[in-house]
Amino acid sequence: MPGHGLLTGRTAVVTAAAGAGIGGATARRFLEEGAQIVIGDAHARRLKETEQALAEEFGPGRVTSLPCDVTDEAQVQALFAHAERAHGGLDIVVNNAGLGGTAELTEMTDDQWSTVLDVTLNGTFRCTRAALRSLKAAGRGGVLVNNASVIGWRAQTGQAHYAAAKAGVMALTRCAAVEAAAYGVRVNAVAPSLAMHPHLAKVTSAALLAELTTKEAFGRYAEPWEIANVIVFLASGYSSYMTGEVVSVSSQHA
Repeated sequence: MPGHGLLTGRTAVVTAAAGAGIGGATARRFLEEGAQIVIGDAHARRLKETEQALAEEFGPGRVTSLPCDVTDEAQVQALFAHAERAHGGLDIVVNNAGLGGTAELTEMTDDQWSTVLDVTLNGTFRCTRAALRSLKAAGRGGVLVNNASVIGWRAQTGQAHYAAAKAGVMALTRCAAVEAAAYGVRVNAVAPSLAMHPHLAKVTSAALLAELTTKEAFGRYAEPWEIANVIVFLASGYSSYMTGEVVSVSSQHA
């Protein structure tokens, strides 16, 4: 999609932005819309490669990166401190980091449950807290967009930990929006269902992907940039009266 300067002059932080998934697509779309970005990811090598590729295309002054594991509070703090040092503050935060897995409840271990919850829900909480502290102190408003999932609304075998985490992200979004409205910050979320990227293809069986695809209204999975377009909308002035909303980017919202 061509850019329209919707985010010109804005500074955005995007987590889990290395690679070809929703985070990477969002970073690219933000650059196309005129923003300068700070990208974080737990995979340092892949993150640096992503930064270099985007800098070559959009200019070295438009993109910086810092490794960030959202389960580590010190690394979260470092990411937001870096955004403030490098760009004098921030305007938009996209909390994209999440981790899935498949295990039926009777077989699920405490570690499987805790790991998914810590990355997907607790990580979103840590980044939301850091972002709101920064935006509240700056006093110039701002926007947060969280990556939830339609699975936070509907049930799926083997996904209790991921569904619980994404339902928690939805509830966190709504509560944060009520609190942040007092200082002019909006907080919304997107809820994709099936957005294809190489990592998903590696960790999900072809049979399951085919089954999930047939349930989609268009008979195909979403491309990551199609989710990123909705994130751009929520980050831009076009959604200036929206807060506390979870926007389904799928027909699978119930």
